[in-house]
Formats: sequence, structure tokens, C-alpha cells
Amino acid sequence: EWARGTRLSLRMERRGVLTRSACPFLADAPWCGHCQALAPEFTRAAGILKNESAGLRLAKVDATEETDLSTEFGVTGYPVLKLFRDGNRTHPIDFTGRDAEGIVRWMRRKAGPSAELLQDEARAQEFIASQDVVVVGFFKDLQSKAAQGFYDVASDAVDVTFGVSNKTELFQKYSVTPDTVCLFKKVREGGLGLNKEELSRFIVLHSLELVMEFTSQNSPKIFGAKIHNHLLLFINKTLETHLEILGSFQAAAPPFRGQVLFVLIDVNGEGAQVLQYFGLKSHEAPTMRFINVETNKKYRMATDEFATQAVGSFAQAVLDGKVQPHLMSEEVPEDWDKHPVKVLVGKNFEQVAYDETKNVFVKFYAPWCTHCKEMAPVWEELGEKYKDHENIIIAKLDATVNEITNLTIRGYPTLHYFPAGPDRKVQLGLSEWDGTGPLGCGGEKGDEKDQRLEKARSN
Repeated sequence: EWARGTRLSLRMERRGVLTRSACPFLADAPWCGHCQALAPEFTRAAGILKNESAGLRLAKVDATEETDLSTEFGVTGYPVLKLFRDGNRTHPIDFTGRDAEGIVRWMRRKAGPSAELLQDEARAQEFIASQDVVVVGFFKDLQSKAAQGFYDVASDAVDVTFGVSNKTELFQKYSVTPDTVCLFKKVREGGLGLNKEELSRFIVLHSLELVMEFTSQNSPKIFGAKIHNHLLLFINKTLETHLEILGSFQAAAPPFRGQVLFVLIDVNGEGAQVLQYFGLKSHEAPTMRFINVETNKKYRMATDEFATQAVGSFAQAVLDGKVQPHLMSEEVPEDWDKHPVKVLVGKNFEQVAYDETKNVFVKFYAPWCTHCKEMAPVWEELGEKYKDHENIIIAKLDATVNEITNLTIRGYPTLHYFPAGPDRKVQLGLSEWDGTGPLGCGGEKGDEKDQRLEKARSN
């Protein structure tokens, strides 16, 4: 039964599920923490939808087992939500929401009208008052190209409620001309143009609060806004002095609407999970960090200042390229080189990895990664094997709290081999661990990599 989270198997009805009128599937992995967090929401959404007449059904796939499906639909990370409509396997629709209500609302819009038809003044007033933000399209002809573009935008913008009307009395009531779109907040904002792309962006930008608090509910809005620059304020909301800082932070936000998304992180709430990503501890709040989510570059003030002018000046300086990226690093352990596998951090990486006289093989890992844990004894074995060779170093670096200039780690574990020689920043990248052979990474067998290291030893 769908509501109980039955998994699809490639060996059963390979194509049957995907020929339903509207069937999204969740590609997940049993060991993935984000998948485990999404699972109860996905199951709850399935329970809500299972009795509806629109034929909306949910399914999930263990992508680590059903590798053919993962390859066919380009699944490279977890979890992934894809909607299949009318048996179309070639163009599934991606969805990034992570709560049951968002999934259900999105599914209903994909299966039925994406905007409510407003027939009279009483319903229009009730509709506008029902939400903090609503968008209403006023069209003379609901079959026109402009109206169809509006429906398309409404279908994708899950976090905003849409209405539509072709009633002359409503045009007069809200002082609009036909083929006008209005966004209603506490007060009605001006009429919008009908360019589909501009309309979609306007709605997203103006439906966001000036400062968005990071929560599981707000996360899809934050990352779905397509604003790459985020300025994060980390505070403890239980402390009055921290809440006072929030006021000046919010006052700095208006000039940057559409350029920088201002985000509040409560270190004593759901935002605590964000701390590690920036190498922070809760006691370091209040503090700010700026990040470009497209390049993953992070920035910080030399000294935190929270006055409105200081916040705005910092944000503008980053946008103008006047601030250097901030790279996280742990302190160098006293015994970093006392064991067969050397411990690298951001502060000693270049000194070791770019040493022209050494061949350095580095494992970039995450402490929580199952594959990294499986690989750990193999890496220790490799370190033991080459510990007495002066020109070979086997090392590891926790990439969740250490960052390296011009080296982006996109998955765990990732292996980089830095051969001896003058051009130390040219490395061989190996990014897949399959557990085969003494090393078993990146498609090479362990003995092949041993041969490479044996050759390095003789150089």
C-alpha cells in the first residue's frame, strides 16, 4: 500500500508504476540522514492523497539497489523527488519540498487547476484574506496565452496561493484592467507585467519575508528562491540581547531584495544543524556568515559588527568582490604526523600536500558518512604499508570542517593523489568507493593503485 511506503523494485512491474496519470517517486538511500528525515513526511503525504479521486499516488525507490532506475533518471544524490505524468518517462518533473503539506499541495496543483476561480466579490475578499500572501490574475479570457502562462507559474510556485478571475465586477472592485496580475500582502502591491519569467521571480521575491528563519518548513523557500547569495545571522533566540541584534539585521535587508537573502539561524532551535557546516559552535553566536550557494564560497567579517550600516556595508563589499573567502580549518593536532595515516587540516594542508619531494595520497571524508567508515580500516592498512617510505604520505582530512583553496569536495569519500614534482596543485581525483580490493576506489582495483604507489616510491 502506497501510504505504508512500499518500495518499487526494478524486478517487479518495471514500467507499470510510471504509466499512472500522476505518480511521483522518491529516490532514497537507507543510510541517508536527509532521507530518514523526509520519510515520515512522504508517508504522511501518501496517506492524505491515497483516497483522492485524482489518482495521485506516491512511491519510493531504494536507489542504492535499483541502480538502473538511478542511472535512467540521473539520480546522483539523495533524496530526490520526481513526478511522472501520463506515462512520460523522459521528462519527469523535479520537486524540492520536504514536508507533507508542500508535497500534497504541489501534487494537487499538478493534477488539477493551479489557481482557484474567483466568481464573485465575497469569495474574492475571503480568498485574499485567507493567506499572508496571495496572487490573483485578472484576465478577460481565461484561455488566452497570458492566462495560460499565469497557470503555468502557479503550478510551479507551491508556496504561494493563486486565484484567477474573468469577472468585470472584480476588475472594478480592485481597480485593475484586464490581463493584470496583482500580489496581495497586507496591502495590495502594484499591477505586474505578464512576462512569465519576470512574473515568477516577482512572486517568489515578494512572497519571502525580508529575513527568513531557517526551519524545515522554510528550507524549500530559501533554496528555491534562486537567490545565490545568503547572509546568515546566528543568534540564540532565548537571549534578549540577541533579539535586539535581529532588528538591525532586518533593517539592513530591504536594499538587497533579490540580490541577497537574509537568513536567521537560531542556534538553540532547528538552525543548530547548520552550525557544523560553517565550522561554528553555538557559544560563538551572535555572528554572521555570507555564502554564495552556487560557488559554495563563504565570507565573514574580520570582527562582527551588527549595526544596520555595518551589516549593509559588509553585504555590499562581498557583492563587489572586496572580501576574500573565508576557509574553515581545525587547529593542527599535536600528533598529526605520529601515525601511519597523517591528519591534515586546512592550516597544514598546503605544507604537506604541495611538498615537491613527497607523493601524497589524501582521503577527504565526513565523520557521519557510512562509506567513509567502511573505508577507514582499508585506509589505515594502506598507511601501515607505506609508513616507512619517506617520499610517500597517506593522509586524511575531515572535509566537513576544513576547506582548501580551489579544491571543492562534492561527495564522500573523495580521494586526491598529489604526485611529487614542481606543479604540486595538479592532482589526480578519485571519488568513488566501491569496497573492492585492498583500496577499491574510483574504478581501479587495489593492486593497480599499489603499483602506482610502488612506482612513486622508486622515484
